[in-house]
Amino acid sequence: MIGWTWRTALLLAAALLFHPGVPEAAEAPSGGAPEAQGRVMARQATKERQLWVTADHTKHEALKKHFASGPEVTQTCLSCHNQAALQFHRTIHWTWLDPSEPPERKVGKGGLTVNNFCVALPSNEPRCTSCHAGYGWKDKNFDFSDPTKVDCLVCHETTGTYKKFPTMAGNPATEPTVFPEDKMEYLPPDWNAVAQSVGRPSRNNCGTCHFYGGGGDGVKHGDLDSSLTNPVKSLDVHMGSKESGGQDFDCARCHTTKLHNIAGRIYSTPAAKERKSLVQDDLTSKITCESCHTASPHKSAKMNDHTDKVACQSCHVPEYARVLPTKMYWDWSAAGKMKDGKPFKTKGPLGKPSYDTKKGDFVWDEKVVPEYYWFNGSITNTTAKDKIDPSRTVRLSCPVGERSDPNARIMPFKVHRGKTPYDPVNRNMLVPHLFGKDDAAYWKTYDWNAALKAGMDYVGLPYSGRYEFVETEYVYPITHMVAPKDKALACGQCHSRTGRLANLAGFYMPARDGSRLLDWLGWSGVAAALVGVALHGLGRVVSRRKKEDNQ
Repeated sequence: MIGWTWRTALLLAAALLFHPGVPEAAEAPSGGAPEAQGRVMARQATKERQLWVTADHTKHEALKKHFASGPEVTQTCLSCHNQAALQFHRTIHWTWLDPSEPPERKVGKGGLTVNNFCVALPSNEPRCTSCHAGYGWKDKNFDFSDPTKVDCLVCHETTGTYKKFPTMAGNPATEPTVFPEDKMEYLPPDWNAVAQSVGRPSRNNCGTCHFYGGGGDGVKHGDLDSSLTNPVKSLDVHMGSKESGGQDFDCARCHTTKLHNIAGRIYSTPAAKERKSLVQDDLTSKITCESCHTASPHKSAKMNDHTDKVACQSCHVPEYARVLPTKMYWDWSAAGKMKDGKPFKTKGPLGKPSYDTKKGDFVWDEKVVPEYYWFNGSITNTTAKDKIDPSRTVRLSCPVGERSDPNARIMPFKVHRGKTPYDPVNRNMLVPHLFGKDDAAYWKTYDWNAALKAGMDYVGLPYSGRYEFVETEYVYPITHMVAPKDKALACGQCHSRTGRLANLAGFYMPARDGSRLLDWLGWSGVAAALVGVALHGLGRVVSRRKKEDNQ
């Protein structure tokens, strides 16, 4: 243990000797203790700006006529905002495809990407596209070029009453209907009221889809769920209410938007390719922590030394799913069991289902410690075309980055695991046809072979007629639920042999890794110090005796 202590002490001493110093801390606005420069920069970058309203949509005569459908509302919107649909058509929110990938790979929810939640969208559109910002995407024949199919209201209405029905391909209910899975009643929109309410997108608008991804509240991401609708500061310092001491940011405060392109990671495309701050360039987006806090956010120079290799989220989001549980494991191979000849559900710990005939076994968890990977902003994705190795866990999505990559940082992730169907002959993941009224739909007949054949026929890919299930992983970067600074990780939570980064290899980390050279230097330092003390003491004794003899 002494060796570990001295090795760490030597490294810290060297850092203090050769580091240019700690930047001068700024005075706190209240005149209290000095605060980190990064907080001052963040306050300047996000200072309150008055958003002057230039149009009262309740006064527009065009919005007072009777509307019978969403496309009619959109057509009226486009009579003034005549470029909006054309802009939106170029975004991933419309296509659900990664624009940086070759078109033939079809990477994205709208293509051939496979996940280990509901597996794939093709042939299941009416259920999956209830979160699409459009109307009527019910099959592969959807007209993506039709501007009236854009749903302006799902992002811009401000009444909070506009809801899409879960199985109607992006359309709201046409009459009062209770959806049995979530036991919620869906009412037809008051089209005039919602059309006249339009404004800047709020957290409620974004959360309508992003809090409920994967089929339920908190299922998918782990750091996005309905607890963020009106959170307190202890849950998220940025979105926390003013009353609790938070900043009350809406999503667009960080997810800067230009021509309907919303800043954020798009599959293999990083959220930001340059780590600029608004201090350097006031036109940069606010999507990275550095854009507001700069690359030197702390008072301590040693802490600031971490920002080129450790993502801010790694220390400042110590846990996710801190209020509501999130799904951690989904075993599709267990689906199809019956009780008394009927489908059934079993409720497990945390009040969430542990089994569902339609979907299999689940494992949920809360207050989850993330897993950590080197991450440069890109994630690779597996499609139904790609060959897999079923002898090992299939990483359906995987962070890209390594220690030597200058753009990579150690980043926290939720890793969702499960068992997902694949073709053992062709060695590729399979697309199942789950939703529908036809006999091939798995959720109607519970026939895997029929469902998988129908799904693969739908996407035009071969199916051998055989299927098995393979262990899979799917990752989500953890970047929301930023805790207050007093809840950030302490040094020892990573810098130890059993710390959070114990399994992240490829680099040396003090207090975690061994080094004979550093051990030798440490003990040499101890020996040198002891010898120095002994020589100094001996010298004092000799000089005292000489002084006494001379007296």
